[in-house]
Amino acid sequence: MNTTSIPSPMTQRMLEKKSRFLIPCVYHFYKTPMVLIRGEGAWLFDDAGRRYLDGYSGVGVVNCGHCHPQIVAATQRQLHTLQHTTTIYLTEPMLNLAEALSRFVPGGSLCRSFFCTSGSEANEGALLLAKLATGRTSFIALSRALHGRTWLTTGVTGLPFWRTDPEPPQNIHFAPSPVCRSCPFGLSHPECNLRCTDAIEEILERHPGTVAAFIAEPVHGNGGIIVPPDGYFARVRNLLDRHGALLILDEAQTGFCRTGRRFAFEHSGVVPDILTLCKALGNGLPIAAFMTTDAIAATYTRPGASTFGGNLVTAEAALATLALMEHHRLEERAAQTGEHLRSLLLGLQQRFPIIAQVRGRGMMLGAELVHEDGTPAATVLDVILERMKDHGVLAGKTGPDRNVLTLMPPLILDEAQIEHLALALDLAFMEGCRPGQGGS
Repeated sequence: MNTTSIPSPMTQRMLEKKSRFLIPCVYHFYKTPMVLIRGEGAWLFDDAGRRYLDGYSGVGVVNCGHCHPQIVAATQRQLHTLQHTTTIYLTEPMLNLAEALSRFVPGGSLCRSFFCTSGSEANEGALLLAKLATGRTSFIALSRALHGRTWLTTGVTGLPFWRTDPEPPQNIHFAPSPVCRSCPFGLSHPECNLRCTDAIEEILERHPGTVAAFIAEPVHGNGGIIVPPDGYFARVRNLLDRHGALLILDEAQTGFCRTGRRFAFEHSGVVPDILTLCKALGNGLPIAAFMTTDAIAATYTRPGASTFGGNLVTAEAALATLALMEHHRLEERAAQTGEHLRSLLLGLQQRFPIIAQVRGRGMMLGAELVHEDGTPAATVLDVILERMKDHGVLAGKTGPDRNVLTLMPPLILDEAQIEHLALALDLAFMEGCRPGQGGS
């Protein structure tokens, strides 16, 4: 057991600093947190030397594992050569990365990149580009979406937990997220005929000629690991095309092999007009981008420099990351390992019916916890996460009610690490809830 029930002296010091110097909105997991000081592969280590399997990858960031030697070496080489210029000068790493991304992203049409530093910035840029390309002023988003922390990206965020501003932008229209387990229309797929997309059509018809784009995650991340039903994005694409609006797909969490494909949009066969990327692109270094077609890119001609976008060091890290993903075919590994992890969660569900549903794609998985009366079991999940941490595994929680156990480990997990994860899950559920508890 990896117990951390008693905070270390360093933890106490860090908590004191946090309470004094950070803005209170910056929260942390765990009643008894630890201070993480080192990472190696799929493992993290705290100040007391305890080891944790990273089951969350820094929220889908270190897909290639912590401190991968090839990524570290590429970063160090560039740090010793030239650390920073900016986009107003020509630099080879940024341009090589743009070329590499145009080949790495399937479909061939998304061949133009704009680099920045965060997913929020990438989504903000994508929304701006959609306005420039269409001459329109409003957007459609989904009720369980999370698209960033800037003012406009919180505006297209549907989750109340993340909508900080009480007066968000007024040019946003929300459609219901495609949540089949709790369909807002009380229907079942496929008999529903994708009733949830009718709301998008109604918005487009109610506001003719004003909607610039529909923005969505191919799989809701913080919304609770929600996978849209088959045919959803094909129908949405058809509606948008008929009304002259663009499709923006936010692959912050789903991109770079996480769902068993290089990008989650491949599961639907629908290529977006604008694609946003971040998180795993730099495997931990801050880099992001939005990508689009030649035709749409041609509408953005006024100066658009980014001080840190396409930074030489982060670009070299991203190039090394893409090379590793290609060489090791991490999308195939994610698909295979993801099925193994899904089977573990389904096995737990048989013993602990508090798990109402297991869902996700590849190595982006969620287990929704619900009490017998159907209410979210968020407090039970908090106990389980604490027990998992004590047994040496870190995991996440998502969903509007924060009751979805979320697993997004590095894509490099081996069999021994999967066994370690399975044991921690088993022990945590036994300690956090009794067999047979819950269910709906």
